[in-house]
Amino acid sequence: MGRVKITQVKSVIDRNKRQKDTVKALGLRKMHQSVEHDLTPQIEGMIRKVSHLVKVEEL
Repeated sequence: MGRVKITQVKSVIDRNKRQKDTVKALGLRKMHQSVEHDLTPQIEGMIRKVSHLVKVEEL
């Protein structure tokens, strides 16, 4: 398991509730905010669901 840095690059305004909740569950609250997570299957699934809203970098 590696670590990933997730950065929100698009707004969640006008997105459905599931996508908003997923971005919030990842720990992102504002545009251009970054968080680091261990790359688990759960985090991978969350990233895949909102991949159009975030940028992911491996650490």
